[in-house]
Amino acid sequence: MEFILKSTEVAAFAGTFVLAVIAGPVIIPILKKLKFGQTVRDDGPATHLKKMGIPTIGGLIFIIPMIIISLILAPKHPGIIPILLVSLGYSVVGFIDDMIKVLRKNKDGLNPKQKSFGLFLVSAVFAFYMAYNPDLGTGMILPFLGIDAVVELPVWLYIPLIIIVMYLITNSVNMTDGVDGLAAGVTLIVAVFFTIVAMARPEWENVKLFCAITAGGCLGFLVFNIYPAKVIMGDTGSLALGGVVGAAAVIMKMPWMLLVAGAIYAVESLSVFIQVVSFRLRGKRVFKMAPIHHHFELSGWKETKVVRVFWLITIVLCFIGFATLRFSFF
Repeated sequence: MEFILKSTEVAAFAGTFVLAVIAGPVIIPILKKLKFGQTVRDDGPATHLKKMGIPTIGGLIFIIPMIIISLILAPKHPGIIPILLVSLGYSVVGFIDDMIKVLRKNKDGLNPKQKSFGLFLVSAVFAFYMAYNPDLGTGMILPFLGIDAVVELPVWLYIPLIIIVMYLITNSVNMTDGVDGLAAGVTLIVAVFFTIVAMARPEWENVKLFCAITAGGCLGFLVFNIYPAKVIMGDTGSLALGGVVGAAAVIMKMPWMLLVAGAIYAVESLSVFIQVVSFRLRGKRVFKMAPIHHHFELSGWKETKVVRVFWLITIVLCFIGFATLRFSFF
């Protein structure tokens, strides 16, 4: 199996990174001037109270460079545009949610039904696009059998499956965004993972390019989001990133890989589900606070330790992901 990293991917990564680093000092003062400050849960860790007022909707710092680089590359690589559009579709839902929060000056944006409808709509459009695009199809790579072990699913099964996958991954990445540098760092690692995986097949060229673009944007954003954060990505950014990793996994016919390389996302989301179900059924909480990164904070871990551990776990999980695909680099 041949893995080739072309200069285009390197340039896409570097270009998005540089533009994000440039965008930060421009966008952050604008967000401050507009008083687009973060609101904080009053039942959260006490250390998070100091985050009150930090500029939010900072996802624009990497989203705008991602758009610019994508449009530059689109004439030769038009296949990156659908991935960009699905990412932006989720980002629009997040932007509306963020705007409601900053205008109301509280933590409540769209109500759950409104937000779910928006995510469902974008997921459905993407699922139908995948199912009826003859260049993509409804195939799935079977776990542990290599990238050539593909089974074709009937459309009636494929479409609802993809809708569920995309809905869940965007929500899960959104829940991961609660500690400085966590969501951007984990997604940087996952995006690099998918960039490498996409080197295995020429038909995954567009995924490789867009994941390289995303990785560069995440790295550039981390310059301003690492502890102590100068800006927070908000749902505008986290839902966009969820759209990218979800679309990458689906286009490469391996949505199950989101449970391997992206297991941190899944655990964050699962912790919330367990907490809610346990409290409703037993009146007791399993975790001190959900998502689970807050549980570790309330258990005495510093934010920086939570982030370092979750990053390290994601790196290990990505190597496990390579093993499940039976990749050999030598």
